[in-house]
This record gives sequence, C-alpha cells and structure tokens, in this order.
Amino acid sequence: MNNRQNQLAAFGRLLDIMDDLREKCPWDKKQTLESLRHLTIEETYELGDAILDKDMLEIKKELGDLLLHIVFYAKIGSETNDFDIADVANSICDKLIERHPHIYGDVVVEDEEEVKRNWEKLKLKEGRKSVLEGVPKSLPALVKASRIQDKVKGVGFDWEETHQVWDKVQEELNELQEEVKVGNQDKMEAEFGDVLFSMINYARFLKINPEDALERTNKKFIKRFMYLESKAGALGKNLSDMSLAEMDVFWEEAKRL
Repeated sequence: MNNRQNQLAAFGRLLDIMDDLREKCPWDKKQTLESLRHLTIEETYELGDAILDKDMLEIKKELGDLLLHIVFYAKIGSETNDFDIADVANSICDKLIERHPHIYGDVVVEDEEEVKRNWEKLKLKEGRKSVLEGVPKSLPALVKASRIQDKVKGVGFDWEETHQVWDKVQEELNELQEEVKVGNQDKMEAEFGDVLFSMINYARFLKINPEDALERTNKKFIKRFMYLESKAGALGKNLSDMSLAEMDVFWEEAKRL
C-alpha cells in the first residue's frame, strides 16, 4: 500500500490533470454541474454493482471514476469562486470532527447505536427542523424507505422487538388482501406500498440491506434466465415456442448450478 506522501502526490496529479482537461479538452470545457449529474448517478450505480460482485479491481476503477467527478465539480466551483477542492475537504473534515465528540471531545458513548442517536441530535442543533430533512428527495423509493427508517430510529421512534415488526408485516398483508378482494386500484397500491415499507423495516431488524438483497435476487434471476435462453437456443428453439413445463426443466437445472 502507498504511504501518505504517495497518496497526496497521486491526488495532486489528478488535480493537475483536471486543470489540463478543463482548459484544453472541448468536451470537458463544456461540462456543468447539471450536465455531470446524471453521469455521477450512473457511476455510483456501477460502483454498487462492483461491490455486490465483490470485484475489487472493478471497485478500484469505479472509485476512481467517482473521485474524478468530485474533483470535476470542485473545479467548476472554483471557476465561479464559490468553492474549491480544499473547501470541499475542509467542510467534511469540520463536519466529521463536530459530529464525533466521542473522538474529538469529551463525550462518552457505549456503542454504535448511541453514536447514531448523537449524530441525529447534532444535526438538529445545526438548524434542521426535522431529522428527515437529510433524506434526498430523488432517492429511489426502496433506498429512501430504508433511510427514513434509519433516521427516525436515531431519535427513538422504533419498534422494540423483531416479532412486533413481523406482526406489522402480516397486518399489512391482510389489509392488502382485503383491498384486492374489493378491487380498488388506488387503495391496493396504497396497501402494497405499506407492505413494502413494513418489509423493509423487518429487513432492518434482521440486519439485512433490502436494496442489496433485492439486487442479489435480480442478478440471480438474470443468470438463471440467460441459462434458460442459452439452452433453448442450443435446441434451436425460441422461448416463446416452449411450454412452461419445458422451460421449467432448464430453470431447475440453472438453480442446481
């Protein structure tokens, strides 16, 4: 691993390259905070994929892409005299020091949960009117639900026992079934949302990240379905021409693999 001197030198090299690109490259010169936004989101998802795949080489590459974006945003900010990379770094350093009084102050904490509770209290002291103000509006719904539940837990609004959460899941499932019988589409959607929200809550009590769990299932399904397609192709068939029973044979093979 590199020592601190080498790490700082590598970061300085990236800053120098960013200066060159912004000055000399037609594409880089045109970029704005807004034009980079969707690319940053894409890079974040690519990093997430690499993490789930446990591909350390790919994680390194995707971290580099995200770091480039951070440097890019800071470069644009410096051109308008709003902020530069030093301001960005000092801002997060100041925040971390302020929100870790058990490290940089005289506060004593017993465990991780107390750290989280203190974190939310400190944020409210900074001027936020609600602990939920820190949840980005544009987060995907599943991730947003997880963050909402984490936030309110930080101030003590939470279930006490895991079985209580599971009881709530069952209650919401029953309410969904009642609306399905009635057939009111709007109410079915509302109850289905309640089921998902309660399941995400249950996952939290089981210490399962629901986003990661669902993505693992997505990847598993894709892998099995592509196996099914390849087997059908080897027989010279299209899936649309096969019966469910025929497809199920290859699906079970894929599960065994």
